[in-house]
Amino acid sequence: MSGSKVPITRVRDEVGLILAASNGEQKRKFVETVELQIGLKNYDPQRDKRFSGTIKLPYIPRPRMSVCIIGDAHDCDRAKEQDMPFRSADDLKKLNKNKKLIKKLAASYDAFLASETMIKQIPRLLGPGLHKAGKFPTPISRADDLAVRANEIRATIKFQLKKVLCLAVAIGNVQMTEDELVSNIMLAINFLVSLLKKNWQNVKSLFIKSTMGKPHRLL
Repeated sequence: MSGSKVPITRVRDEVGLILAASNGEQKRKFVETVELQIGLKNYDPQRDKRFSGTIKLPYIPRPRMSVCIIGDAHDCDRAKEQDMPFRSADDLKKLNKNKKLIKKLAASYDAFLASETMIKQIPRLLGPGLHKAGKFPTPISRADDLAVRANEIRATIKFQLKKVLCLAVAIGNVQMTEDELVSNIMLAINFLVSLLKKNWQNVKSLFIKSTMGKPHRLL
């Protein structure tokens, strides 16, 4: 689990360069995301076990990520009070299992939370649409604070190996401080390495880059 392959001083230097460029003369009209890009080696996606893992970062990388509540009456009322987007069972029924409309719903939000009572109804009301989009809702209970749960989703990143040996995840944005970005990056790298079969021996390259900026090599 050691992060010794990438010294924290190196990460701090490169983060400093990204922030200086993105908040200086190259400042954009939108908030750039900072992405961690990973190249893997000695891995055969066809034969080796494909890994998947999620981790909650200490600082929210995508504060503007949209989260919709699929709720029972109680949770829809709570979402309304907190000015959060929501859909009720009746709203889902109105989609009438229309694949285009379900696809549109899935594309409208980055993630979904659903009342425990609604989770079992979703496949019946919507079919596999949200699941196919990789956005099947996370369950919430009556005791949960909706805003807190939504922020947990915004702070969670997922590493998943598919058919190619490169991965990219959003680990921050250029409005964060240097310390916040460094914390997120170090945690994300160490977690990824722990998922790999041969740990650091499977890591070919590590880069960080802002949306419009050039890549900065860490390894």
